[in-house]
Amino acid sequence: MAQVEVLEELKKFTIPERLTFVEAALRLIREELQQAVQPLTQAERKRQLAAAAEALLQDYAAGGELTIFTTLDSEDFYA
Repeated sequence: MAQVEVLEELKKFTIPERLTFVEAALRLIREELQQAVQPLTQAERKRQLAAAAEALLQDYAAGGELTIFTTLDSEDFYA
């Protein structure tokens, strides 16, 4: 059902009934948001970090793209 259709149907109800619908809709949205925002467990966070580290391992390994600038480490830097 499209938004316009829902709003047209709501007009058929009394104001208290409309408020009841709106409150119920807000309750559903809050419940969904709470489920989506649940913090990760420590094990899940550790698993995600390990997967990210594994994915970037080749970039940080000797000769990877991120280590190319280490050849400049021995040079003086003046700002």
